Amino acid sequence: MASQKSTDSRRLYLQIADRLRTVMYQPGFTSQGRLPPERALAEQLGVSRPSIREALVALELEGRVEIRMGSGVYLTQVPPPDLLEESAADKEMGNSLSDIMGARALFEGAITALVAPLAKPRDIKALRTIYDTMERECQAGQSPAAADRDFHIRIAQMAGNEVLVQTVARLYDERQDPISAKLLDHYEPADSWFSALHEHREILEAIEARDAIQAQAAMQRHLKMSLKRTMSRRDS
Repeated sequence: MASQKSTDSRRLYLQIADRLRTVMYQPGFTSQGRLPPERALAEQLGVSRPSIREALVALELEGRVEIRMGSGVYLTQVPPPDLLEESAADKEMGNSLSDIMGARALFEGAITALVAPLAKPRDIKALRTIYDTMERECQAGQSPAAADRDFHIRIAQMAGNEVLVQTVARLYDERQDPISAKLLDHYEPADSWFSALHEHREILEAIEARDAIQAQAAMQRHLKMSLKRTMSRRDS
């Protein structure tokens, strides 16, 4: 029995990074050290642009390429031949941001629909206070990341199930994994938090109205848009 996981069981972006690693040092693949654009790579490999973007970030974390915003992706230096066999799977980079946000949209959407009709005044007041903190920090030019985390966890706490709270917290904190953190650092738009603030207000207002359907839709829309802002931002 093989001791290694089959290729199909590995994260998609790692599989794509492997494929890129085998071709990007070949003569003619780069132009003055610059890799082809994401769209061309996606078409060549038959995968999505978000998956290509995650694979390129994985290669950057390995030190093989440098992502220069507004310019492109460049080879750093050609490694010795024996290093060409090194696999990105040997490095714990974390789950795909696309997978994380997809799971959050399903999971947190269901939780929000569950708690909205039964929301107690004290819960809504606590959620409003967190939202006000987010708004104040955005207006001050500060990152409201901590308040954002509190907002999502507070909704989970309204369900009265500690396992749900722990799961929401764990998924949220995967933003700090190497692959997600680097993606957000490179590609999250500067005005992302203002867009997110508007989306949080829609979630809050749906919960205040105790509307399960609208609350679920607002949460899922927010998380899907959050991913879209990062994955669809132009790379050059």
